[in-house]
Amino acid sequence: MKPQDVVAGKSSLWIFGYGSLVWKPDFKYKRSEVGRIQGYKRRFWHGDNFHRGNDELPGRVVTLIEDDDASTWGVAFEVAGSQLEESLTYLNVRETVCGGYVTKMVDFYPGGGEDRSPVQALVYIATADNALYLGPASPEAIGFRIAVCQGKTGHNLEYLLRLAEFMRSSCPHVEDHHLFSIEAAALTVVSYLFAAAQ
Repeated sequence: MKPQDVVAGKSSLWIFGYGSLVWKPDFKYKRSEVGRIQGYKRRFWHGDNFHRGNDELPGRVVTLIEDDDASTWGVAFEVAGSQLEESLTYLNVRETVCGGYVTKMVDFYPGGGEDRSPVQALVYIATADNALYLGPASPEAIGFRIAVCQGKTGHNLEYLLRLAEFMRSSCPHVEDHHLFSIEAAALTVVSYLFAAAQ
């Protein structure tokens, strides 16, 4: 599905972010809401050879894996009018050309509760048939890779720590074991490397 196909005839659109978009959307939007989507879990299973890594050592960033029992928390941004085309043009480069993601429409629950009706939101997902897809690994292996990688946008560790910070500050009631176990592993590696350099 191409983003342009989704917006045909629409004056506004919600875009759901669950990785770097939660703290760095870099496009204009009308409003944003913290909330969740159902049926997906967030995993550091996708490689990044541009923003947070390179061809020799791709960084690890998040994608969504289908899981009926799971939910993923993030931020949805409503774009309207001229923001719609501008945001999709920007995201097509950031997520699709450089990131290898495809798009889907999902139900987004603002605030995460059942008391508000869900809205349809566009989400970018990297699938297993992508050349950059790295797949599952232990928290220690993923944490080590994140601790040593950097790309054109910055260090892979920054990506991880900002995502963990978002979850703690905006979704304090959510225990994201995958995210927090990788954060702990990466920080252990950084501490070791720092001590070794002294």
